[in-house]
Amino acid sequence: MVANGEKQQGHRPGVYKQKNKGHKHGKHRTKGEIERENKGRVSVIALTKKQRKEQRKIDRKNKANQLRKNKRDMVLTEKRRLGSRDGPPILVAVVPLHAAVDAGVVTKLLRQEGAGGVIRQEQFVSGASDSFGLVVPRFKQRFTFLRTNTDDIHSLLDVAKTVDSLIFVLNSDEGWDSYGDYCLSCLFAQGLPSYALVYQGMSDLPVKKKVDCRRALSKVTEMRFPEARLFPLDSEQDVTLLLRHLGTQRQRKLGFRSRRSHLVAQHVTFTPSGTPGSPSSLGTLCVSGYVRGRPLRVDRLVHISGHGDFQLSQIDAPTDPLPLNTTAPRPGKRGKAGEVDMMDGDEAEAPVRVLMKADPSCRESLQAEAEVDPMDGEQTWPTESELLEAEEARKSKHVMKVPKGTSDYQAAWIVDNDENSDLDEEKEDEEEEEEEEEEELSSTERAGADQRYDEHMDETEEEEGLKRYREARANEMFPDEVDTPIDVAAKIRFQRYRGLKSFRSSPWDPMENLPHNYSRIFQFQSFERTRRRILAEAAEEEEGAMVGWYVTLHISDVPSSVMESVQGGRPLVLVSLLPHEQKMSVMHLLVRRHPSNTEPIKSKEELVFHCGFRRFRASPIFSQHTSADKHKMERFLRPDAPAVVSVYAPITFPPTGVLLFKQRDDGVQDLVATGSLLSCNPQRIALKRIVLSGHPFKINRRSAVVRYMFFKRDDIMWFKPVELRTKWGRRGHIKEALGTHGHMKCVFDSQLRSQDTVLMNLYKRVYPRWTYDPYVPLPLPWFKRESMVDLQDLDME
Repeated sequence: MVANGEKQQGHRPGVYKQKNKGHKHGKHRTKGEIERENKGRVSVIALTKKQRKEQRKIDRKNKANQLRKNKRDMVLTEKRRLGSRDGPPILVAVVPLHAAVDAGVVTKLLRQEGAGGVIRQEQFVSGASDSFGLVVPRFKQRFTFLRTNTDDIHSLLDVAKTVDSLIFVLNSDEGWDSYGDYCLSCLFAQGLPSYALVYQGMSDLPVKKKVDCRRALSKVTEMRFPEARLFPLDSEQDVTLLLRHLGTQRQRKLGFRSRRSHLVAQHVTFTPSGTPGSPSSLGTLCVSGYVRGRPLRVDRLVHISGHGDFQLSQIDAPTDPLPLNTTAPRPGKRGKAGEVDMMDGDEAEAPVRVLMKADPSCRESLQAEAEVDPMDGEQTWPTESELLEAEEARKSKHVMKVPKGTSDYQAAWIVDNDENSDLDEEKEDEEEEEEEEEEELSSTERAGADQRYDEHMDETEEEEGLKRYREARANEMFPDEVDTPIDVAAKIRFQRYRGLKSFRSSPWDPMENLPHNYSRIFQFQSFERTRRRILAEAAEEEEGAMVGWYVTLHISDVPSSVMESVQGGRPLVLVSLLPHEQKMSVMHLLVRRHPSNTEPIKSKEELVFHCGFRRFRASPIFSQHTSADKHKMERFLRPDAPAVVSVYAPITFPPTGVLLFKQRDDGVQDLVATGSLLSCNPQRIALKRIVLSGHPFKINRRSAVVRYMFFKRDDIMWFKPVELRTKWGRRGHIKEALGTHGHMKCVFDSQLRSQDTVLMNLYKRVYPRWTYDPYVPLPLPWFKRESMVDLQDLDME
């Protein structure tokens, strides 16, 4: 017992008390029991830095696998839909690449019943000379074949923009001729879809010779089509193999068409709304076809290649003329479940259903140019805030070291770029060209010339070509050098030009003295941000006529010339425009001169443009492709470097292929350059440089007397602030004028050599000419061009 009646204390185990494992009674706790016992407490597991890195690596790998799987599934879904019941038919164009081959024989073989297909409708594509729809029950696919007219390069390019596959018909001996190579150059530059190479005429050859001919043809096609497969097309079995290849081949994605809904017209009707027989009468054009690319909205504008932009009024859903049903057979017909049931597709069986009508309040406008306010540039009385800002700008003006005797106006002129006079741009350029051009070549007698050969020669064109060659050669030998006129003061002749201390770092205000045409165009605050937003919205578009539907579009206010073009045998290609793509702006195209073109291409010369689905004529300017904020203008399109082509044209969002053609006086269109769309930026500065040259007359240590640069004393004092340079790398400035005949004393950083040349660089900003014309005349057919060449060769012999 405890003494004094104290209560005994119980034993409390310490931290080192042994804890034995509980008895395993064979039962386990459920998740609910665990949660009730934890009472919301969560054990914290601290991961090390290495574990977190491994976890992030696993997450990135899983995310990449998910994206890869989703993309693969999307591609497979699109591939399986094409040609099936839920997608549009596989559109195939037959293109002959040699004058000795006949594409009609290929289409005739495809029509035969032994290939396993059923012809649904002849002349299936409106405007195509030989087209038909084909249903293949064996493959559960449907095709649309059309034979293109290669004599019309415009029609060939328009069809190639929309088809799913091209069948190139080759000659068994040569492959393709010169015109076939020309067509391939245009197609590759524009963007080539999936293709197949076929040939004929080897079935009757012996086996050994057949192998040799096939090997020789493969060697010829390797240059254009590496690792391409050649398909013989002489029997029904060959046709079956070709159809299987066309239905299962990998589709090449073209960005400019996959982001826009488009269709090829298969049935076209025109209802005039004006006076019948009038050449300029307008009416409603009803175009039927399969929707491709993206869903088609009725409130969007549509562009008909070669004709312009129009508005939709209504979209109908007629009966599909090329059906492919894999469901149970219709009542009253025998057949097994899952068997292909080919309906007759008569449009009179079911009434035409109206899908959607355009809402005038939501429909996009056809306005292409901005409204010009003639009073927008009028001078107003400045406000108090504007006066304070001007005063602060004057006080904060930086100080620059200038030559002695330079006025405040001249000092501001060389640094801040003085304001140009209000002379008209086009008139000044014409006067400048007249001053810079050499004397025209005088025609001389051609002794002993063949009169028959001279009948096919245009003397005016020959003289212009010679003058253009001389200008290009002079510009290559003496870049941008011009002669100072003697009878006109240089400060008047070159009053629109200014000097720059540094072409790279000297400032140039992009909003200074803009031409009147800039008030007619549209401009983005950020073109790249707008492009990403619009293309993202187009990719998620789920409204309108879906891809694969056979619809009829009612197009309002269409001229009758569109129907005349269809009746003339040319295909009709229609594309839905993205927002803002009908508005005019300054477009910049990055192009490279085509190797087949040898003639010089001068700036501001009229060219034919193929930009995406558009085709137009315009007079562009060329400039260098650099990353600076100012770009030097090129007088000619250089063959050894890419150039940026600036032109007034409707807005188009890249990526888009670009082709440039030059129209001759005889109707021939030559491919001169190919490239892609760069951007839309009216503030891109292109500066034209002229170089005034002088020659040292007397040379001292660091000073020299220079003559022949100017011929008046006032001109020397006017251009005194501009820095001088020499061809051998010396730099200097004008110190003073000597006499009244243009001699001047100049100081340089080192002594000149007697054979050196003194130069002065002057710059002015240039703009393209507003000569946009959506009408492009048809090119001369190739057989006429060949006949003209053969006739000239015969005359030469």
